[in-house]
Amino acid sequence: MKPVELIKLPIKKEMELFEKKFKDSMLSKVPLLNRITYYIVRRKGKQMRPMFVFLVAKMVSEGGFDERTYRGASVVELIHTATLVHDDVVDDSNRRRGFFSINALWKNKIAVLVGDFLLSKGLLLSIDNEDFDLLKLISIAVREMSEGELLQIEKARKLDITEDIYFDIIRQKTATLIAACCGIGAASVGASNETVQQMRKFGEYIGIAFQIKDDLFDYTDEKIGKPTGIDIKEQKMTLPLIYTLNNCSKKEKSWIINSVKKYNKDKKRVKEVIAFVKENGGIDYTIAKMNDYKNKALSILETYPDSPYKSSLLQMIDYVVERKV
Repeated sequence: MKPVELIKLPIKKEMELFEKKFKDSMLSKVPLLNRITYYIVRRKGKQMRPMFVFLVAKMVSEGGFDERTYRGASVVELIHTATLVHDDVVDDSNRRRGFFSINALWKNKIAVLVGDFLLSKGLLLSIDNEDFDLLKLISIAVREMSEGELLQIEKARKLDITEDIYFDIIRQKTATLIAACCGIGAASVGASNETVQQMRKFGEYIGIAFQIKDDLFDYTDEKIGKPTGIDIKEQKMTLPLIYTLNNCSKKEKSWIINSVKKYNKDKKRVKEVIAFVKENGGIDYTIAKMNDYKNKALSILETYPDSPYKSSLLQMIDYVVERKV
């Protein structure tokens, strides 16, 4: 059994019911919209976000939850899907999870409108049911995701990202949505504000570890989902590169920056940069940082009694840092 399937076991029934509820939450009177949302449901990924919502809800309530948790998971997926549809337009991307993107099949105008529709469906699902606390948690995440993307664009022009700014960017871009899932899971079962915030922190730590793992893929020789060196080709400043820039001579620093700015399409030069980062401790430092965040997440879970849901969350942490794609 795949790791994700194992993690899902204690909430298998809930996940199956969620799929139906999620599909229903996207229904429209417009046939074109229904065709597109049917396509979106068919190309679903691992569904990590609803899994976080359900596992946290079950763990903090010791096994029980109701419709509010399903709505919380649907809101997360609706709004997350809206941001992905818009991202594909912004990035001019034709593929998503091995399928054609919405903009590739139906063009940009329709894709933007579909994204807007999904966003409004998510908002209304919360408002109609007076789930204002859940809506606030997801709205904070969307605001931070936008700020993180814009901060990255601004800094990428100059390649002057410090480690602090790097962590700001990944906390906002990637970790904030997982933080919202965990916070929503806790809030949906009436947990105290203290528990909701603690679960948000838990999600944030996992999200940061997840993104750092993604950065490491750029330097692996294994066959993975994305080609080695792709971040350098796209002039993305990742942690191994930032650490190396901060810990080498002036001459070496200008060679790296010049390579990333002007020779990022030169395969030989990109390989040389990757080799330099490896030789100068960039990978070891990054792995240590990832494990720091993994341990912070683990220490939060230690405060909860053992349960199948806690076990699955522990497996989720391992999966995040050990996955191959």
